[in-house]
Amino acid sequence: MQQPLLKKHEVGVFALGGLGEVGKNMYCVEYQDEILIIDAGIMFPDEYLLGIDYVIPDYTYLKENQHKIKALVITHGHEDHIGGIPWLLRHIQIPKIYANGLAIGLIKNKMQEHRGIQYNLLEYFENDIIRFKHLSLGFFRTNHSIPDSFGIVVRSPEGNIVLTGDFKFDFTPTGPDADYAKMARLGSKGTLLLLSDSTNAELDAFTKSETTVSENIKEIFTKIEGRAIVATFASNIHRVQQIVEASIASNRKIAVFGRSMERTIEVGQEMGYIKAPHGTFVGGRALRHFKPEEITIICTGSQGEPFAALSRIANGTHRQIKVQAGDTVIFSSSPIPGNQASVSKTVNQLFKREANVITHSPLTDTHTSGHAGNLELQLMLKLIKPKFFMPVHGEYRMLKTHAETGILCGVKRGNEFVMDNGDVLAVTRHSARIAGKIQAGSVYIDGKGIGDVGNVVLRDRKILSEDGLLSAIVTINQDSNQLIGDPVITSRGFVYMRDHTVLTNEISAMVKKHVESRITSNGSINPSQLKRDITKVLNDYIFTKTERSPMILPVIKVV
Repeated sequence: MQQPLLKKHEVGVFALGGLGEVGKNMYCVEYQDEILIIDAGIMFPDEYLLGIDYVIPDYTYLKENQHKIKALVITHGHEDHIGGIPWLLRHIQIPKIYANGLAIGLIKNKMQEHRGIQYNLLEYFENDIIRFKHLSLGFFRTNHSIPDSFGIVVRSPEGNIVLTGDFKFDFTPTGPDADYAKMARLGSKGTLLLLSDSTNAELDAFTKSETTVSENIKEIFTKIEGRAIVATFASNIHRVQQIVEASIASNRKIAVFGRSMERTIEVGQEMGYIKAPHGTFVGGRALRHFKPEEITIICTGSQGEPFAALSRIANGTHRQIKVQAGDTVIFSSSPIPGNQASVSKTVNQLFKREANVITHSPLTDTHTSGHAGNLELQLMLKLIKPKFFMPVHGEYRMLKTHAETGILCGVKRGNEFVMDNGDVLAVTRHSARIAGKIQAGSVYIDGKGIGDVGNVVLRDRKILSEDGLLSAIVTINQDSNQLIGDPVITSRGFVYMRDHTVLTNEISAMVKKHVESRITSNGSINPSQLKRDITKVLNDYIFTKTERSPMILPVIKVV
């Protein structure tokens, strides 16, 4: 920001990711010469982002204000909250990263894949207060679908700013209780601003307890006569432990497939979150030594991801696991919006291979959300009692619904702020205003690269995926300014050349005629201009002939 957006005593609160979307959570609190970053997540690409592995926030503002950054604090260990850490550290020096419990193990494991990056990872505990010059950090335990989830309290000279992180209210959790008393104390002392998870704002209910799901999974396991194949989110440690317990109770050995699942279970066992007697887990090759009713397979692929373990099992391409008649496949998850078609495809493939398939339904509760429904959001608002309210982590309609919920629960109309990534909310103990906007957006990660895949590249990939590529190779003698032979036409994904020789010859003749005309009229060769001319002529001609628009790639060789 060239002109400061914040006045001297205002606290700036803004998101670089997580508003208008589900994923890449990253929230910042700025006061004078200090910035605290809360979470550094990624988002997984949708079907239109061809070849993209991850989407991360634009870190430009943090680069420009690196001298103000004091710490990055992590609410919990899900990828949409920690997945961006390696990419952030490649460009910005973070003095300290604070996390707790399982998130510590998952971050360390992740950083092993990005060797050479220096980082200072410290553990916080729920009763800690971490002080900086102006700001300080406090914590309160919540429940979520991963252990060690925390809300964050940023104490500022103007008042307390509370970020819930992802949460639900589970009164019979599989782990420790949430700290309801601390939440109530925060509310009784007065909260300046609340940032609260909006993912399930449209669900007008309380989410089911993990304990209910655990009992249902154990009941299902008592009725399975063959192999049990269970797909769930790798990061849902509670659910994985429930599957482990059900397997032990039914005298089954467990094999794990899927890289992320293997990594999570390894970290979970090391840190004591996954508990099983020695010998419970076996390698994939050892399965042949056991009867079907003695086997559980835990795998990735609950969202129908094409290269995940379950998808490869379903389509018959997995190297070690083939579906057998009598197998029971349990989807211990619900499809994320947008994934319904791919999940349905996987289910159909499993049915074709004569597997029994159990998906989450009112009759078979094999999954519950880790995000609060609207009734739980109301309870959080009543406990925290914010003066100002900023819904976060959700698509626009979720944020809007949550904002209206806030008004119903006592937030004064006008004190709720439905914002976009980059909008800066300036708050004091008496006022709040949207002060302006900083640079924010999405950066696409392709393989190991970062920031090298922009809109132009994505547009080109989309064209290639739909209409293919046509190349016209022209060779010109630099001494005589004459064509050498006819232009060579090649195609990939547009037409099969052998079946379209007439069209190919027409294109070659058209290019030859155009090039000769240009050489005659100009008396010299301008390769760049010639390429643009060929592209325009062929685009018009090919669309007229085929009603398709392949990418045109002219190649001018001057010899």
